[in-house]
Amino acid sequence: MMAIITLIATILLPPLGVALKHGLGRDFIINLILTIILFLPGLIHGIYVNYMR
Repeated sequence: MMAIITLIATILLPPLGVALKHGLGRDFIINLILTIILFLPGLIHGIYVNYMR
């Protein structure tokens, strides 16, 4: 159930998804900056950090 919530949060609000899985560390800050610049780079980074690394 938590995996589904994390996936939905990563798609809708990428920094929230990264924070749920990895906490408020370096990955969260990078994702937050990318999401503020443009949504798509933040989304790609969030999916990469949560599911490919």
